[in-house]
Amino acid sequence: MRLVLLGAPGSGKGTQAARLKEHLRVPHISTGDLLRAEVAAGSPLGLQAKEVMARGDLVSDEILLGMLEDRLSRPDVADGFILDGYPRNLAQADALGHLLARLQQPFDHALQLEVDTERLVERLAGRAQAEGRADDNPESVRNRLKVYTDLTAPVIDYYRQRGMLKVVHGEGSMDEVFTRIVEAISVGTEVG
Repeated sequence: MRLVLLGAPGSGKGTQAARLKEHLRVPHISTGDLLRAEVAAGSPLGLQAKEVMARGDLVSDEILLGMLEDRLSRPDVADGFILDGYPRNLAQADALGHLLARLQQPFDHALQLEVDTERLVERLAGRAQAEGRADDNPESVRNRLKVYTDLTAPVIDYYRQRGMLKVVHGEGSMDEVFTRIVEAISVGTEVG
């Protein structure tokens, strides 16, 4: 199974991706982790990214797509993957679709974890307090969530229009959310 995992910061993507990885027995590919690994390894793309980040700029879509192409070309993704953190905008969604078509690995579903904004604010503020981050006050968290929503709304519509979007209510216990996810991705697919 090939999944693109979408959800606002604090929606539980990382937690659920780790559980899905075990359940589906496919790699969890986080673009943030991938970027850090490439920089640490000193790969050509990692060196380009390091230079960009040293200037305080965002890593370009071209560099991220190159890293994804390399990662998705490895044998361990032959049976599927869970992609987390990409795409974040419409241009990335389009580029990912072309990349996966070229690699002959179209994905099965875009899975959106939907959580109420106020619940996200509570989760992120609690996480920030636990990590000792004073900059994540409710106002700045709400602003980050608005930016996320503004950027990803077209991505969500992109997948919805193509019949690939599965929306899962992301509130409740980790087990309840996981059960909803498994049910959502199992609909229309053979299990067993």
